[in-house]
Amino acid sequence: MYLASPFVLALCRLYPRLARWLTLVGLVAASLTMALSSFCTTLAQLIATQGVLFGISGCLAYCPSILYIDEWFARRKGMAYGIMWSAAGFGGAVLPLVFECLLTAYGFRSALRIWAVVLFLFSLPLSFFVRPRLPLSGRVSSRPLFNMRYVLSRRFLLHQLANIVQATGYFLPGVYLPSYARATFGVSTMLSALTVLLINIAATVGSVVMGWMTDKLPVTTCLVVSGIGAGVAVLVLWGLTSTLAGVYAFAVAYGLFAGCYTSIWPGIMREIASPKPSEQHVHVYIDPSLVFGWLCAGRGIGNLVSGPLSNLLIHGRPWLNQAMGGYGSGYGSLIVYTGVSAVVGGSALFWKCLGML
Repeated sequence: MYLASPFVLALCRLYPRLARWLTLVGLVAASLTMALSSFCTTLAQLIATQGVLFGISGCLAYCPSILYIDEWFARRKGMAYGIMWSAAGFGGAVLPLVFECLLTAYGFRSALRIWAVVLFLFSLPLSFFVRPRLPLSGRVSSRPLFNMRYVLSRRFLLHQLANIVQATGYFLPGVYLPSYARATFGVSTMLSALTVLLINIAATVGSVVMGWMTDKLPVTTCLVVSGIGAGVAVLVLWGLTSTLAGVYAFAVAYGLFAGCYTSIWPGIMREIASPKPSEQHVHVYIDPSLVFGWLCAGRGIGNLVSGPLSNLLIHGRPWLNQAMGGYGSGYGSLIVYTGVSAVVGGSALFWKCLGML
C-alpha cells in the first residue's frame, strides 16, 4: 500500500476522470480479495491475497482522498489530513476486537467472508462522497506533472532520510509489545494486546492534534515535538520501567508522539512545493500530492526493512538480566534502536541549525 502510492497518485493526475472512481474500484477489489483469502490453503496464497492484492486495492481506494483533501481544504489542510489519518488509529483499536469475536465465533474462513461483506456494505455508500471540489477543467493543467527534480534536492532527501529511519523503528512496538508483556509480566493475551490498542487509541488523538499544529507551526517544530516525545517515551518509559502499568503509560505516550508522524507530512509537502525566497525566480511547479506519494514510498521501505532488522536486534536476547527495566528483558537493543530512530525522525532541527534545511 505504501510503495504503490506514488504510482497510483501519478495515475490519478494523468487521468482525473478515472481518479473519481478509483475509491469505488479499490473498495470493491479489497472486499473481493478479502473473500478470496478465505479459500487459501497455503501461506503463499495468503500473502498474495491479503498481502499484495489487498494492499494494492487499499492504495487505489485511499489515494483519491489525498488528492481531494488538497482541493477541499486550505487554512486547515493539516488538520483535515490529521483527522483522516486518525481513522487508522481508531480502526487499529476497534477492529482487532471485532476480528477476535468473529474468529472465536465462526472460525477463520467464515470470519473473513463475513468481514468482506461488512467491508463492502459499509464502504460502498461512503465511496460516493469521495469526490473532487474542482470541475474537471480546473484539475487539468498544462503544468508538468512529473517534474521529479525535487526528489534529489537536499531538502527532500533529508526529510525522506528521516522518514525512512523513523519508519524502520516505528512499527516495532506494535509487533513486539504483546510478546514483551507476556514474556516479562506473564499476563493474559487480552492484557498483552491492550498495549497495542492503547498505542492506536492515543495515535487517533495525536494525529488530530499534530494536524492542527502543522497548520500553525513550522514543520521543523512539529518534527522535533514528535521525534523527541517518541524518543523519550521509548528510552525512558519503556526502557526503564519494571511494571505493566509503566508499559501501558509508554504505549499511550508513544501513540501520541510517534503515531502522529504522518500528520506532519502536509507541512513537508507545503515546504517542498513552495520555493524558498532565493528560488522564487525558478518557475517550477511541484505537485504536493506526489510529494506525499514519495513520502509514503519511503515509509514503505522503512516498514520492509524493520522486519529483518528487528530479528537481528533481538537475536540471542542481548543484555538479558544484565540491565534494569526493559533493557534487561532481552529486548534491550530493540528498545534502544526504536528510541534512536524516533529521535532521528525529528532531526530536522539539527539540519536546520546547520543551514541545510
